[in-house]
Amino acid sequence: MRVGLITPRPDHPLLAATTALLTPRHTVEWIDPADAAAQRIPDTPADVYLLKARTAPALALARALEERGAPVVNSSSATAFCQDRTRMAELAVSAGLPFARSTTVAKLRQLTAEPGLRYPLVVKSRHSRRGDLIARIDDAGRLHDLCGQWADEPVVVQPYTANDGWDRKLWVIGRQVFAALRRSELAGDPTAGRETVSLALRELPKGWLEMARGIGPLFGLEVYGVDLIDAGGDSPRIVDVNAFPGVRGQMGAPEALTALALRTAEEKGGGRVGLRAAGPPFT
Repeated sequence: MRVGLITPRPDHPLLAATTALLTPRHTVEWIDPADAAAQRIPDTPADVYLLKARTAPALALARALEERGAPVVNSSSATAFCQDRTRMAELAVSAGLPFARSTTVAKLRQLTAEPGLRYPLVVKSRHSRRGDLIARIDDAGRLHDLCGQWADEPVVVQPYTANDGWDRKLWVIGRQVFAALRRSELAGDPTAGRETVSLALRELPKGWLEMARGIGPLFGLEVYGVDLIDAGGDSPRIVDVNAFPGVRGQMGAPEALTALALRTAEEKGGGRVGLRAAGPPFT
């Protein structure tokens, strides 16, 4: 099999470990979507592509490969959809998932004119990307400070849900789930985002595991992450869904990704002429 990696970082731990598992019997090809020369679609596409990057060039490249019939994990349409936090929240809520209540505001500075704004609240860039805005706002002073840099940023606004300061990170590859606790970026702790504690699946509250698995088909994703908080009494509150996360340090993740890549190549990679990779049902 030929497996293509669409990423500027083939040395990412998950991808590097997956490559090591594949290369004894299969060929792994790396495409840097930022490289203009890489935008030329090969005459014979690989049997499957893993879309780790989420930039506009990466999505355009993935779309072009799909138009040639090459299967891409995750599809370009599903990946792009999850970058829009407004659409993500709307779909999750319409499906009955316990997603954080979200309101979209065209520009962050518009919040300064909102009468009776209730703090604390959480603001996030509407469009997910590296270096985007994610912040907890406890008062008007903090809001004005953020407007100094982000005044014209389209944002989603969510009420802050009191919790224990730990995000529950659930990562799904195919049907296999991996879990960890990570200090929340909104907990006001300088170690936030760095301290991660592995979590056995048996430690998850009842229903969380199957809920996480059900999100994949809903969003058209095969490799994805679900960020939750415990809103009290093991009641989940989903705060984010992201396509192809890093899944760092999770034993068995490279093996799961390897199996998914080969299975996708076998099931969807043959007879590519005239075929398009399946996208999520909402496109």
